[in-house]
Amino acid sequence: MDIVTGAIAKLIPKLGELLVGEYKLHKGVKKNIEDLLKELKTMNAALIKIGEVPPDQLDSQDKLWADEVRELSYVIEDAVDKFLVRVHGVEPDDNTNGFKGLMKRTTKLLKKVVDKHGIAHAIKDIKKELQEVAARRDRNKFDGIASIPTEAIDPRLRALYIEAAELVGIYGKRDQELMSLLSLEGDDASTKKLKKVSIVGFGGLGKTTLAKAVYEKIKGDFDCHAFVPVGQNPDKKKVFRDILMDLSNSNSDLALLDERQLINKLHKFLENKRYLVIIDDVWDEGLWKDINLAFSNRNNLGSRLIITTRIFGVSESCCSSADDPVYEIEPLSIDDSSKLFYTRIFSDSGCPKEFEQVSKDILKKCGGVPLAIITIASALASGQQVKPKHEWDILLQSLGSGVTKDNSLVEMRRILSFSYYNLPSHLKTCLLYLCIYPEDSMIHRDRLIWKWVAEGFVHHGDQGTSLFLVGLNYFNQLINRSMLQPIYSDMGNVYACRVHDMVLDLICNLSHEAKFVNVFDGTGNIMSSQSNVRRLSLQNKNEDHQAKPLTNIMSISQVRSITIFPPAVSIMPALSRFEVLRVLDLSDCNLGESSSLQPNLKGVGHLIHLRYLGLSGTRISKLPAEIGTLQFLEVLDLGYNHELDELPSTLFKLRRLIYLNVSPYKVVPTPGVLQNMTSIEVLRGIFVSLNIIAQELGKLARLRELQIYFKDGSLDLYEGFVKSLCNLHHIESLIVSCNSGETSFELMDLLGEQWVPPVHLREFVSEMPSQLSALRGWIKRDPSHLSNLSELILPTVKEVQQEDVEIIGGLLSLRRLLIESTHQTQRLLVIRADGFRCMVDFYLNCGSATQIMFESGALPRAEEVCFSLGVRVAKEDGNRGFDLGLQGNLLSLRRVVWVKMYCGGARVGEAKEAKAAVRHALEDHPNHPPIQINMFPRIAEGAQDDDLMCYPVGGPISDAE
Repeated sequence: MDIVTGAIAKLIPKLGELLVGEYKLHKGVKKNIEDLLKELKTMNAALIKIGEVPPDQLDSQDKLWADEVRELSYVIEDAVDKFLVRVHGVEPDDNTNGFKGLMKRTTKLLKKVVDKHGIAHAIKDIKKELQEVAARRDRNKFDGIASIPTEAIDPRLRALYIEAAELVGIYGKRDQELMSLLSLEGDDASTKKLKKVSIVGFGGLGKTTLAKAVYEKIKGDFDCHAFVPVGQNPDKKKVFRDILMDLSNSNSDLALLDERQLINKLHKFLENKRYLVIIDDVWDEGLWKDINLAFSNRNNLGSRLIITTRIFGVSESCCSSADDPVYEIEPLSIDDSSKLFYTRIFSDSGCPKEFEQVSKDILKKCGGVPLAIITIASALASGQQVKPKHEWDILLQSLGSGVTKDNSLVEMRRILSFSYYNLPSHLKTCLLYLCIYPEDSMIHRDRLIWKWVAEGFVHHGDQGTSLFLVGLNYFNQLINRSMLQPIYSDMGNVYACRVHDMVLDLICNLSHEAKFVNVFDGTGNIMSSQSNVRRLSLQNKNEDHQAKPLTNIMSISQVRSITIFPPAVSIMPALSRFEVLRVLDLSDCNLGESSSLQPNLKGVGHLIHLRYLGLSGTRISKLPAEIGTLQFLEVLDLGYNHELDELPSTLFKLRRLIYLNVSPYKVVPTPGVLQNMTSIEVLRGIFVSLNIIAQELGKLARLRELQIYFKDGSLDLYEGFVKSLCNLHHIESLIVSCNSGETSFELMDLLGEQWVPPVHLREFVSEMPSQLSALRGWIKRDPSHLSNLSELILPTVKEVQQEDVEIIGGLLSLRRLLIESTHQTQRLLVIRADGFRCMVDFYLNCGSATQIMFESGALPRAEEVCFSLGVRVAKEDGNRGFDLGLQGNLLSLRRVVWVKMYCGGARVGEAKEAKAAVRHALEDHPNHPPIQINMFPRIAEGAQDDDLMCYPVGGPISDAE
């Protein structure tokens, strides 16, 4: 809640810890802390109320007071954190004993006494300063009454009265799509019953405009009709009155009725009528359920009910039945965007050549959002005059930074800000944090959430709940509220996001006002005041310009978070200048030995408050031993550093570490230290070579994700690992690999016999040689333990039998499957229609000894399919036409269909015939997916149809098309 309450939300529990912790503070100090707590709780409540009001509606005295309290809260938290760090200190080594050890412990004890005295003075001074802030507010209030702003006209009303000429040709396709969903034509039962349609999408996409256009087009076909805007925090009785007034063209006696009476009157009025009702801009599921009560009487006269909303949860609540569709409105195409933009500025005369490139750049930032296109076009066309090109360039540079002063963009920001101010306080903070990223950035979900955690934006819900999982819920809420644009993996999972340029402009503007994040882009422009810098983002947009290091920020010692994007690492301040840094993200900056820009990472041990250290892809080869002094470090990301093969043993003393990633490379931990990491939840890239290390894993009780590698595996080592795994009850993702020479099936056999997968398991990857008997064992014992398994990767399986296919096909959550077998004996595998119902990414390669066939209706959701065909086996078993069930099947295919055709032992003519038959069956697919057919071996140049094809030696040869 930093953007609303500063650090107060995090500070209150910390002060509570001082009261109940083992700090033995003087009674007078405790009393001062208790008084301070009471004052902060009162201020916290007031700040939350202030945070719910848009700045332009806020009394200036309240705003000034809120800014002062927020700034002061950071100062208080820094003082408390410094005290806690000094009191806890860095524990002496276990082998420190004798006279030297006694001296260290005595010195530490004396230091604690001094620190307690210091915190007493600090609390006293802070309390006095808070009282002065409160007194100033009281003195300057005029009779204690805040000014009340004049209510502004809702800018969204423009959509209801927009000139049709402005949108000629733009909404035609959308109209047709929505009309199709409304199913107005026909005389069957499906068109007669009440149908509900929700239009959902990002603010400014034109939901209201589209709904109004369709409303005007079809309202004459209904006995009565109503178009009712709702908006945020509506009066429900007023909503029902507005619906009745629109439907009946009368308002007699409605003001006297309560909510129940209004619903009854609406029921009675609609009893024998065919009606069209549009409820525009619904924000709350609870409100929708109340409105829906009025339309629960299904009179089967062909009535239609449409709602528009920005929130996916509301749209799903409206259209919970399969007969009630959700229409997710999409941004305009490039052609339609250009048409709308040029028509507004140049009328029908077309775009002059000098404006073409800057127009394209502006439209790219608009991202197909009609609101943005019309607003910016209006800013560039003043009356009948088009503004000169240099003003277009200025506007282009300012978009996305939030600092443009152009008044014509105020209304657009206001419309987008409705979504922002509808967010809970914690989501406002999380959203504003995204202004640290440059425009068009692909923001990785997990990395973002871990930074939220380290910043202190994520707070525990239920006791024991992982902070990451709470943060994941925050992320999903922002997606569902259309504030972030999701980026999907091949499996259909959201793994990253983008911020629309117009949303980025809004949050940069809000962040600038609140001094939440300072962005330095290398243009000589820092996007906020240089005083009181708390979070810093270094971007250096102009890569050709060598920017000077940041030396002019006076408050650099107060910076809590710094994120650096290449090539801005050249202007990074020295680490020694930071005193309270909590987040340091250098991901993808070149810190390798060959880089002349390498910052001095040896100073990292000075950053004793650090929670997050991002060094992924930085090309470092060594981590300094002083990393072990960072006792508050929670996240350490060392991924994609191929030269890093060893971690200092001091690292494993970090008891607060939650996340450690060195994948896809591996490091060997020192025996006896892994067990110290009792808070660890995610551990990726650990080499296990000794039984003692395997056994230590069992003491990491909070582990959710584990990626390990075995080196020179033995039965004893595997038994130790499986025993440890049985103690890890929260495992969601397990990835197990080994040296390429490993051929033993012992580990998978042990897992099948001794391990019961926890019900949370969603991903299982074993690059070890495997037998599917282990999987059969888990499912037969209790299939519910794999009810959440969505990804199963087994690239080295001995054999796949038909029973295995059917058992795996019964896993209801499975979305991605990859299996390759090495010793196949079953000649035919059939993919049944009743299995793999949620499968998105299907890969099954059984080599030359098997043909795989598909029943009609198989893999109904699969978007990518890869399978093998043994040509000789298919021919010998009577499938002379090579009919694999592909014709008119696999209807969701989109990305690719990949066939691995094994031709060893077949004639050249048979291989050609098989390839032609498969291609012909796939070419008729309605989605026209890319087709890739690999033949092993490739047909040799000049080969005759009767020539026998040999089995490939040395691996497959691609014949991709």
